[in-house]
Amino acid sequence: MKRLVPGFLLACLLALPGTALAQRGQGWSVLAADSMGRGNTAFSGQIGWPGITLGLLHGGSERFDIGGKFTFNYGREGWVRYTDPGIKFQAWMRLMLAQTSQVAIAFTFQPGPFFYFQDGDTDVGLALPVGLVIGIPAGSAVMVNLGLDIPFHVYFGEGIGPVFPILVGGGLEYFIDSNLAATFNVRLGPSLIPDRRGDSTEFTLEALFGIAYRF
Repeated sequence: MKRLVPGFLLACLLALPGTALAQRGQGWSVLAADSMGRGNTAFSGQIGWPGITLGLLHGGSERFDIGGKFTFNYGREGWVRYTDPGIKFQAWMRLMLAQTSQVAIAFTFQPGPFFYFQDGDTDVGLALPVGLVIGIPAGSAVMVNLGLDIPFHVYFGEGIGPVFPILVGGGLEYFIDSNLAATFNVRLGPSLIPDRRGDSTEFTLEALFGIAYRF
């Protein structure tokens, strides 16, 4: 996996035309790698599969952002075969690792508890998702992102136990003005579920449209 990830990201970068790497969007992002900037805050709202997510992201420094998210899901952690309702509360952290005029790369971490409700029972768990995202400006109005997410989570008690999703995908932010953007993000891949009776796999999809507003 360590060898495949850099190759995948490099191939995606080389596939883009050189003219697309011109400007750094509007200098901030909620989906890609550009930080909010010290003291700036953005509201983010997205809807799609597997649910609805609302969040606030604040620039703690020029490279580090911190905030929180609330999610209502009607699809269990993005599994396409399950429509169990649930809620999730997460911290939202992003560290920009490197930035040039053409590209930026960041590490994300969004830990928090979740609760899913099925047939009168409640499944309780903890999400510990990590991710690596690359942001590529396509002019001043569009920021493209490419990412690898590993939204690891574990269910407590009897039942599912640990889950290891490996998701890849991309998205974009279209800046309507310097403080308002329309957003789209998609990630997909397998979720590996170790079990005493043998491992199983669930196809997992996240596809969300929304807005981001900096204030």
